[in-house]
Parts: sequence; structure tokens; C-alpha cells
Amino acid sequence: MTATTLPAPVRTASGGALAGTGTLLRFMLRRDRVRFPAWTLGVALLMGYFTTALKSVYTTTEQLESVSAFSTSPAGAIFGGPGYGYDAITVERFLSGQYGLYVMLGAALMALLTVTRHTRAEERSGRAELVRANVVGRSAQLTAALVLTALMCAAVAVLVTAIMLAGGYAAAGSALFGASVGAVGLVFGGIAATAVQVFAYPRGASGLTGAVLGAAFVVRGIGDMAAVQGGGASWLSWLSPIGWSQQTAPYVLDRWWPLALSLACAAATAAGGYRLSGRRDLDAGLVPPRPGPPGAAAWLRGAPTLAFRLQRAAITGWSIALLVAGVAYGAFAQPMADGLDDAPEDLIAVMGGGDDLVAGYLGVMGLTMAFTVAVFAILAVQSVRAEESAGRTEPVLATAVSRTGWLGGNLAVTALAVPWLLFLAGLGTGAAAAIGTGDAALLWKTILGHIAHTPAVWLLLAAAGLLYGALPRAVPVVWAVLGYGVVAGFFAPILDIPGSAVDVSPFAHVGEYPREDVSAAAVGVLVLLTAVLTVLALRTFNRRDLTSKA
Repeated sequence: MTATTLPAPVRTASGGALAGTGTLLRFMLRRDRVRFPAWTLGVALLMGYFTTALKSVYTTTEQLESVSAFSTSPAGAIFGGPGYGYDAITVERFLSGQYGLYVMLGAALMALLTVTRHTRAEERSGRAELVRANVVGRSAQLTAALVLTALMCAAVAVLVTAIMLAGGYAAAGSALFGASVGAVGLVFGGIAATAVQVFAYPRGASGLTGAVLGAAFVVRGIGDMAAVQGGGASWLSWLSPIGWSQQTAPYVLDRWWPLALSLACAAATAAGGYRLSGRRDLDAGLVPPRPGPPGAAAWLRGAPTLAFRLQRAAITGWSIALLVAGVAYGAFAQPMADGLDDAPEDLIAVMGGGDDLVAGYLGVMGLTMAFTVAVFAILAVQSVRAEESAGRTEPVLATAVSRTGWLGGNLAVTALAVPWLLFLAGLGTGAAAAIGTGDAALLWKTILGHIAHTPAVWLLLAAAGLLYGALPRAVPVVWAVLGYGVVAGFFAPILDIPGSAVDVSPFAHVGEYPREDVSAAAVGVLVLLTAVLTVLALRTFNRRDLTSKA
């Protein structure tokens, strides 16, 4: 009897490294059928809100000239930009110059999270390996993620342009402004494409890209502050991808060439991502995780200590970033106050009013750092959800660790990190301000003013924990609460937001020390609400099923 040997099946692939890109892109679009419109409309409608509010509040040229005086101060440069065309101010120039920054930040966050979600997160979940088992090229996943990100950035650009055109503004400036917003997203999408090759975990990749975004914001702010003061450090703005988009000066100079820098950077970083992806194995990073010891240390044998171990790298990175940012902003306390000496009353109100503008500036910096630390807190809760989705929570709970201990430990570690991060931010800001002004008392006052915002951040953390315990997919809703707090905290005097609407924000009640006293009653109420929400978070988590995508 003769045995017949059948030939092995041959996979026919076409397209090489990019095979299957179109199929993956369609799959990603289907997965993001809610995220895509939510992100793009959310970022664009933020500009729509600014447009409507500003046109309704400032109806005369005199009012615009008054409000633009703040934007030409050092503080205005931090929170807005270089302020092109403010010598002949118009609504569209003020919108793009002062509020465009926040739309650009939204586009950057959208891009970096989208790339990380569809690349590194897919590898960690194991889905990328299953996809690669089919006729899919090595670069298909990254390419599809970048194309999706580019589509989202293009959608934001078109929507922002349409909103500005609907306001009756010049077509050339509107198109340039929309393209400038989209360009920022493209740059940080490219940076994320490189970052996901470096670290083996999504939080590391998004953390690195977020750190670059924070550095770009700080460097741009320092450069723009120097520019309005006539200093020699204005060139720093040209080191920031955000600065490139702002240097297009829509409705004033209408120059497109700075966007060539954005496109070149996006292309270079994306190319770096492709090159690095060919030098690593699937599910691995160029920076390999450090191998652990065969047995856990005694201090790790518990839910809180395990939570600390998981968050240690993030806490360390945020600590360094906030300390450095604090020093950078504190150094401009006195120059900022000098630049506002002759400002109109409604602009001084942004700094809290009063005669002591240095104290007002430091109070606003405390609020700024509180918003920043709130970002850390929300990301920490999202990391807890990622642990559950990846299937790593269930084995932990199969041991003697209770659900209450596991979630409570994670929330406790994050809650303890909040005052620590605010302390470091206050230390950097206060030390630099004390040296610059010669007033040593500003050091401890600034530290206290920063730490005073801890209960407000805790409340946001507890709200995120409650959403995670009850409905994990709803955790991103907390970002909207934080975004509202930023708008109400920074722009209420300029946009004439009613006091009752401002009071909805948890950050509006403690007080911006050292400009104003800390409200002990507000601190007590916020702590009480935090405790209630935390208890509800633990109870709801104990009653629902675990969800795992592993």
C-alpha cells in the first residue's frame, strides 16, 4: 500500500507588510462607532461653545479690546498663546488665539489614546496575535490605527472649519485654523506610534506620549510668555508641536508653512514607529519589563501594596513632571503680576481680583495643578478597568483578596498619591515664586494652596470609582466633569458664566489660597461626599459580574 503525502496548505498573501490593512480599518471603525463621533464632535463642539459664548458676552469692539489685554500678558500667554492680531482685535482672532489651545489639546488626547487603544492595547489583550494568525501583514495594525487617527483628525479639522464658517468668519482663516487643530492630533498620533513600540503596556505608552504633550504645553507657555515680554526665550515656542499650529496665526498672517513642521514631525515619528516595530516581538516592548523575583516580598502580600506596585511607575513619572512644571510656572509669578498692573478689572478677575496679583496667580496655578492631578486620578481608575478587561483581576480575586480589598486598595493608593503630587507641584511653584519675588513666605503658602484642592480631586476619583463599580464602560463620563470644571474655573469671568453654574464644579468651593482663605466647610462637605461615593463604589463592585476581554 502506497501512502500519499498531501502538500501543506499554502497561504496566499498579497500586499506584504500591509496585507489586511483595509479589513482592519473597517473593523476599527466598527469598534469605534461610538468613540469616533464622540471624540470628533466633542472636540469640535468645544470650539462651538467658545464661539457662541464669546459672541454673546462681548458684543462691542471696546469690550474685545478690554478682554484681549489679558491675553497679551504673561498669564494670558500661558493659557492662550502668542496673541497675534490683538492690536486690531476681532472675535475670530481672539477665539483662535486664546481658546484654540484647548481644542488642540483635545485633538492631541484623542489621537494618542486612539493609537494606543488599537495597537499596544490589542497586543496586551491577545487579540492582535489572533489577527496575525490570518493573512495580515506585520505593519497592517499600526497602519490601520494611524489611518483611523488621521480620519478622526481630518473630521475634527472639517468640523472646526465649519463652525468658524457658520460664525461668518473668513474662509481662509477658518480653513487654516481647522487644519492647525488637526495637525496637532497628527503629530501626537505619530508620537504615540513610536511610544507603543517602546513599552509593553498601554499605560506606559500613553504615559510617555502624555508626558511629551505636557512638555510641549510647558515649553510653548514659557516661549509665549517670553515673547509677550520681549524676552530672548521666545524661540522655545518653535520647539513645541502646539506652538507650530499657533504660529500659523489664523485670521492675521494666515501662514500655512508652519504646518509643514507638523506634517514632517508626524511622518518622522510614524516612520520611527514602523522601524521600531520590526525590531521587537509581538506583545513585547523595546524596554522589556524587569523580571521579578521568584517570591513576592512581604510588603507586597496584600491588595493595597499590589496596587502601589502597579501604580509606582506612574506616580514617579507624574511626580517629576509636576515638580518641573511647578518650577517653570513659579518662576514667572512676578513678571506675570507686573504685566497685569494696568489690566482692566474684568481681566484681573481671572486672577481672582484683589491687589495682590502674585497671590492671585499662585492661586490659579494651584487650581491648574489640581486639574492636572485629576487627570492622573481618572487615568488610575481607567487602569483598574484595564486590569479587569485583560483578565488579570480574576486570578487575584481567586485568592484570599476580597473585592472590597482589591478596589479599595487601588482607590486608596491613588487617593494618597493625590496630596503627594499636589505637594510636589506646590513645592516647585512656591520655591520658584519665593526666589523670584524675594518673599520666602510664598513657599509654604503655595504648598498649602495646592494641597487644599485635594478633596475636590478626591471627589472626582470617587465618582470615577463609582462608575467603574456600577458600569465600567461609563468611566469616561468623568472626563466631561473635569472638562466642565476647567471651563468654569478658568473662563467664568470672561465668558460671564453664572455663579450657580460655576458652583456645579467641585473645584469651585475650596478657595484659591493664598489669594483667598480655604473654606473648611467646603473641605468637609467634599470629604463627606467622597466617602459616600467610595462606599457606593465598593458596594456596586461587589454586586456585579467581572468583565474580561481576555
